[in-house]
Amino acid sequence: MPVEDITPSDSYEALRTDPDALLVDVRTDAEWNFVGIPDLSATGKQPVLIPWQVYPSMGVNGAFVEQLRRAGATPLSKLYFLCRSGARSLAAAQAVQAAGFPNAYNVADGFEGPVNADGHRGSTAGWKADGLPWRQR
Repeated sequence: MPVEDITPSDSYEALRTDPDALLVDVRTDAEWNFVGIPDLSATGKQPVLIPWQVYPSMGVNGAFVEQLRRAGATPLSKLYFLCRSGARSLAAAQAVQAAGFPNAYNVADGFEGPVNADGHRGSTAGWKADGLPWRQR
């Protein structure tokens, strides 16, 4: 079954209302530290931070599914995957779906979204552009 894209606002609402929902931020340590992370404190949750690709080589994290399990995800969990723009999160969601986690969703446009006319991210679409809570780490 294909991974469904979901808007950042709809994913935040699911995180707020569904106790089994988890936000899995698959960006790198550098992105979390320098760009920021979603602030889920109003939901009583924290984002699960597991890189899909390991910086600086950007090779796929071979332990990703095991790290997801250790973070508390089960096949019953609703998993919302987030990256910078929606590409890495889609790959991660597809991989975990194939590994037995059927409720995997891709947060469309990611944390920062596509680049705007000036070549900058964060102003046209995505978590930040939707006005959802975030913080510097």
